[in-house]
Amino acid sequence: MNTNFRKSLPGTKLDFFDTRAAVEAITPGAYDKLPYTSRVLAENLVRRCDPATLNASLEQFIQRRRDLDFPWFPARVVCHDILGQTALVDLAGLRDAIAEQGGDPALVNPVVPTQLVVDHSLAVECGGFDPDAFNKNRAIEDRRNEDRFDFINWTKKAFKNVDVIPPGNGILHQINLERMSPVVQVTDGVAYPDTLVGTDSHTPMVDALGVIAIGVGGLEAESVMLGRASWMRLPDIIGVALTGKPQEGITATDTVLALTEFLRKQKVVSSYLEFYGEGAAALTLGDRATIANMAPEFGATAAMFYIDEQTIKYLKLTGREDEQVKLVELYAKETGLWADTLKNAEYERVLSFDLSSVVRTIAGPSNPHNRVPTSELAARGISGKLENEAGLMPDGAVIIAAITSCTNTNNPRNMIAAGLIARNANKLGLSRKPWVKSSLAPGSKTVALYLEEAGLMPELEQLGFGVVAFACTTCNGMSGALDPVIQKEVVDRDLYATAVLSGNRNFDGRIHPYAKQAFLASPPLVVAYAIAGTIRFDIEKDVLGIAADGKPVRLADIWPSDAEIDAVVAASVKPEQFRKVYIPMFAKQEDDGVQVSPLYDWRPQTTYIRRPPYWEGALAGERTMQGMRALAVLGDNITTDHLSPSNAIMLDSAAGAYLAKMGLPEEDFNSYATHRGDHLTAQRATFANPTLKNEMVLKDGKVQAGSLARIEPEGTVTRMWEAIETYMERKQPLIIIAGADYGQGSSRDWAAKGVRLAGVEAIAAEGFERIHRTNLVGMGVLPLEFMPGVTRLTLQIDGTETFDVIGERTPRASLTLLINRKNGETLEVPMICRLDTAEEVAIYEAGGVLQRFAQDFLESTKAA
Repeated sequence: MNTNFRKSLPGTKLDFFDTRAAVEAITPGAYDKLPYTSRVLAENLVRRCDPATLNASLEQFIQRRRDLDFPWFPARVVCHDILGQTALVDLAGLRDAIAEQGGDPALVNPVVPTQLVVDHSLAVECGGFDPDAFNKNRAIEDRRNEDRFDFINWTKKAFKNVDVIPPGNGILHQINLERMSPVVQVTDGVAYPDTLVGTDSHTPMVDALGVIAIGVGGLEAESVMLGRASWMRLPDIIGVALTGKPQEGITATDTVLALTEFLRKQKVVSSYLEFYGEGAAALTLGDRATIANMAPEFGATAAMFYIDEQTIKYLKLTGREDEQVKLVELYAKETGLWADTLKNAEYERVLSFDLSSVVRTIAGPSNPHNRVPTSELAARGISGKLENEAGLMPDGAVIIAAITSCTNTNNPRNMIAAGLIARNANKLGLSRKPWVKSSLAPGSKTVALYLEEAGLMPELEQLGFGVVAFACTTCNGMSGALDPVIQKEVVDRDLYATAVLSGNRNFDGRIHPYAKQAFLASPPLVVAYAIAGTIRFDIEKDVLGIAADGKPVRLADIWPSDAEIDAVVAASVKPEQFRKVYIPMFAKQEDDGVQVSPLYDWRPQTTYIRRPPYWEGALAGERTMQGMRALAVLGDNITTDHLSPSNAIMLDSAAGAYLAKMGLPEEDFNSYATHRGDHLTAQRATFANPTLKNEMVLKDGKVQAGSLARIEPEGTVTRMWEAIETYMERKQPLIIIAGADYGQGSSRDWAAKGVRLAGVEAIAAEGFERIHRTNLVGMGVLPLEFMPGVTRLTLQIDGTETFDVIGERTPRASLTLLINRKNGETLEVPMICRLDTAEEVAIYEAGGVLQRFAQDFLESTKAA
C-alpha cells in the first residue's frame, strides 16, 4: 500500500486514504466536481498506485482525459459456477503447465479474494405445481453435475483465497447484494470502498449500493484473480437525473424496462451511468438494484447510485452488523461518497428521465429493449383475441411462466405484489392454464421466508408457483423439459409458443428450444399471463376468467394497491430472516485436515471437466493472419447466445451427438453452460444456436437460419461443427466478418474460446460489446473494427474471399485488411486495431491471458 495521504478515520481506530487531499494537491477545488465513479477509482489509485505515477494518473480524472491507461485493483472477484468453474479449470490447467516446465504448481493461486456461488447448474425439470419440485430438481442437479461438483470441491481445498457457496442457496448477484458486499472494506486497519469484478454481465446489480462492480469475462477475471491490475482508461461517465415518482400500480420492472428502451436510444454503450436526483432518492434499494442489474441491457458497463439513507436502511434491513452499517455512513460522509456531498459533481453528458412517465410494460419479443406498454398490445399486433379450437392450445400459448432471475426476485415489493395477485386470483377461483409450466425460483432463501411470513407462499403454490429452486434458472435457459404431451402438440401443430418471465434476457433461442419467442414482465404480470395462458391476450382489457358469482374478472380486479404492497412488505420483511439465512451460510468451516494434491486428477471419461488445451497444438503456434477464410459472415446484434448458447442440448446437435457417443443418456445431456469445463463438448457449441443467420448460407436468395456454414473453396453447405472440423484438419486459419454490436449479451468466455479453438485468428466487425472484446484479446483473437460507414455490405463480402491482415499491432493502430477476391482482385481496407491498451497488446502477443501469466510466472520464479 502507498502510505502517502494515509490518515486516521475520525471516530474509529481505522485509517483511510484521503483522496480529496491527493486530488486538491494538484488542482484546488477539483474534488467536488468529480463524479462518484471518479472518486472511487481515484481512491484506488491513491492507495495502490506507484507514488511516482500517481499525479499523472489523477490528472486524467481532473482534466477528463482518456488517452492514458491506469491500473485498477478490484478488492474481490465473484463468480457463478459456470464461468467461475471454467476460470478455475483454466487455473488448474495452468498449474499443470507450470509443473511441466519445472515450476511449483501450488504457488498458482488467486491472490484476490474470490467468491464462487454455485447457482447456474440447476434446470427446472419439475415445475412449481409439483409440491416436491425443489427436492427433485436438486437431486437431478447433483446427479448430472457430479463431475463438476467434484472439481469445485477440490478447488475449495487446492486453491487459497477461494470461498464456495454450494448449490441450493441462491443467485450470485442477490447474495452479493444481500450479504457479500460490505460496501466499505477493511484490510490491515485501512477502510476503503468495496469494488469487484464478476464473471457475469449482471454483476453491476450491486452498483445499487454504491459499489463499483462490473461484469467481465472469465479470462479477465482470471487475470484479476492472479493479482494483475485491470488496466483501463477513464470511462465515459454519464449522469442520469431521475425526476418524479412512479405512478400507482407501476413496478420496478416496468421502470427498468422503460429505462432500458430510453438508455439504448441515448447510446450509453460502455459508459458508467450515475443515477441521482429526487427520483433516485425516493427509490428503495430493491428498486435501485432492479435498475442496476440491467446495466448490460442498457449497453452500459455500470449503473451507479450514490450512498445515502436508502443504502443505510437496506443494510439494516438485510441484517448487517451495526458496526459495519455505522462504518459505511461514516466513511461515505468523510470521503465525499455520501449523496449530499456530490451536489457539485459535473458530468460531460446528463440525461433526464421522468419516473412518472412509466406505464405498465412488457418487453419483447427477443430483446429487453423492445418495450411494449401493455395498453398497446393489441395495436402492436402482439395480442388480439384469436379464436382457438376447444381442447387445443391457443396461438401464442405461454408454455413457460417463470418468476425467476435476481433482477426481480431481489425486490420485496415485486415478490409481495406477485403473492398478492395470486391470493386475489385464488379468491375469485382463477387458475393457471394446464399447458403453462410455471415456476418460482427466488434469488435467495430470504424470499421464501418473507413470503411465508406474509401468508402468500401457499397462494403462489396454489397457482403453480411453488419454489422450484434457489438458483438462476429460466432466465439462463435452464427451463427444463416440457410435458411430452405439450411438446408434441407444439411440434405437430408448429405452434407459436412463448415464454413470459421476470428475467433480464429474452433473446431468441435462449429460454427454451420450443418457445419461439419470449417476453420480460414483472412478477405479478407473470402470474397474470399464467392465468391467461397466451400472449395473444390483451392483459389490460380481456377477461382472465369468471368468478364464482358469474362476474368477469380482469387484471384490474386482482391487482393490489401500492399501499397494500407497502404495508405487507413493512410487516413481513425482517432483518432476522436475512441473519437466519446468511450467518450459517458464511460461517467459517472447520478444517477437516484432509489434504489434496495441488494438481487435479482429471477424469478421463468425463464430458464436464477436462484439462484445457491452451498450451498445446495450434494454440501454442503463431497466428499467421494470412490466407484466412471466413467461417461466417454475420449481421448486426450477434449475441454470445449465438456464439455459444447456454440452453438445453438437443440430440440432433453436434454436442448432442458427441454426448450420446460418450454414453450419456439424452435426459442427462444437461445444458451447454454446464459442459463448459470440457472443451471437447464446449467446442461443439460454437455457433450452435438454431437461430443463427450466416449470410454465407443462402437458399433461393434468402439467408437460412441454423447452425450452418459453407466450406470454401468447395462451396459445400454443412453443419457448422463439420465445417470447423474440416478447417481444423486443413489447419486453415479463419476470420469472422460481422456487423454492429458483435458479442452483446452474457459475458461468457466460451464465445471467444470456441472460435479460437476453431482456428479463428481475427474478427472484423463494425463494433464490439465491451466484455466480449476483452475475452477475444484474452484468447489471442484479434478484434478489428471497420471505419465508420464501411461494412461487410459496402465491401460486398460473400465468403468466397481470403483475407490477410498487415501492419504493426499497437494500441488502436490503423491496420490493413486485404480482401482477396475470387476473381483475383485485391481490396485494401483500413481497420482499427481494437487492442486498446499496451497491456492488451502484450497479452495478445503472448497468445492470451494464460500464456502471458505462465511466461511471467516462470520468469519471476527463475529470478527468485
